[in-house]
Amino acid sequence: MRSIEAEQEERFRKLGAVFLTPSGLIASRLRQVRGFLFDWDGVFNAGVKGAGQASTFSEPDSMGLNLLRFAYWRETGVMPACAIVSGEVNAAAREFATREHFQRVYLGVKDKRFALTRFCERFKLNAKQVAFVFDDVNDLGAAEACGVRVLVRRDASPLLQDFIALNSLCDYITANEVGRYPVREAAELFMGLVGVFDAAVASRMTVDEDYRKYFAQRQEIATNLEPVE
Repeated sequence: MRSIEAEQEERFRKLGAVFLTPSGLIASRLRQVRGFLFDWDGVFNAGVKGAGQASTFSEPDSMGLNLLRFAYWRETGVMPACAIVSGEVNAAAREFATREHFQRVYLGVKDKRFALTRFCERFKLNAKQVAFVFDDVNDLGAAEACGVRVLVRRDASPLLQDFIALNSLCDYITANEVGRYPVREAAELFMGLVGVFDAAVASRMTVDEDYRKYFAQRQEIATNLEPVE
């Protein structure tokens, strides 16, 4: 009989995902994770900039992250720490983090290792208890330290993907690029590998007592914009 991890690996590989770390090892690390860190541009959106243009986010990604937090809350009884980190001062990132009641948002961060350190200090984590979803060169210092690392696919960066794979800076490359909900993919991967997806969806679907308790706690979280440098 195949393991849950093997079944999920096959499912995501069929989408086009790349496992740079065996799924069983990713699952083992995920069971230790207590914090989730997300880059903004290139992860939630394509990173397109222009006068008067605001970056965007999607509701499917939002739902995936809510389910992920709920699933971890159901398993541990503790709300996982969540934060967005961006190299730019991005109003949309702050808006999303506030709406979703993430604990922290770090903006204008040129060296994301500093944001990771602050995040870990604030929530009493070590970096191996953090899962990081990212997309580009300026994320690699932080990615190197984290326990679970997900790179959002960008087919225009084949050499960067080669560098990341060669230097063991990532565990998983998404099948989907920005615009096709890679954050949702990462959230479902995390839940699927540790076997908590179905129970979380069933509970959310019926808005049962567990979900109501979780949601009430989530809504009480105040999002803090924390300076890093």
